Amino acid sequence: MNRAAKTPSRNSTTNSTGRPDRLSALLERFRIRAQVFPLGDSIGGGATVANLFISDGTDGSSTLHFYPRGARSYAGPANAVSASVDTGGASPIALALPERVEVRLVDAPALAAVADILIDEARAPRCGRRAVVDRLCEVVVIRLLRHLIETGEAEAGLLAGLAHPNLAPALIAIHENPEKPLGLEDLAARAAMSRTHFANTFRDVVGTTPGQYITDWRLTLARIEIAAGAPVKAVARRVCFSGAAALSRAFTRRFGVSPRQLRTDTARLGEPVSQESLR
Repeated sequence: MNRAAKTPSRNSTTNSTGRPDRLSALLERFRIRAQVFPLGDSIGGGATVANLFISDGTDGSSTLHFYPRGARSYAGPANAVSASVDTGGASPIALALPERVEVRLVDAPALAAVADILIDEARAPRCGRRAVVDRLCEVVVIRLLRHLIETGEAEAGLLAGLAHPNLAPALIAIHENPEKPLGLEDLAARAAMSRTHFANTFRDVVGTTPGQYITDWRLTLARIEIAAGAPVKAVARRVCFSGAAALSRAFTRRFGVSPRQLRTDTARLGEPVSQESLR
């Protein structure tokens, strides 16, 4: 049996500005991984199979194009960088983003600063290039997420919720504390709103009710742990279910397969079910 990674205890964190850290709890659970393709690596017709591209903007008009939920054959302007980026399968990060994200780097200086280093490394055959460009690309995606949150460009969904000054503390609490029985009253207090105002605002901005979001978050985490071999009873405790039976019922309703069946499928494959396969 594969050992599931232990879930670290989490306390709400803040960044150097004193504001709550809106991304770390997500990024700890769902690791962003990138593979940058060598320049000129392409398929027929000059189209590169990837889902992140930085167009070659020698005139200062470089643009980042990102398709979070799948690779594209992209044959647009010359690309300084083409990469395959995995945001953790059916993770809240991938689902929070639109089908296509396009950002002119001149409009995002913090993002451009890392993108420029990535482009420089991608073009030069230096020692350790492979590892460097892949890690830099991961940082580019994280800075892209920051940019979308800080500029409020996401109109609805999780990123819009994290950009909302009142909803963000409640969402952070949900992400950092899946084992705690957070109720509507507690979340509304964190948001400095009345219960009714909080519930309505959460639904309008995030696109679902607070209760449904909490359940989906906990079940997503449970599925990853169970696929990695963790006992259902232990997982139930870590995601605030009363026991294995309650988790199994909710799990089956949500995913159409029981934890036992998921474990059987995992054993038949002879390896842990990847996050990508949990779509």
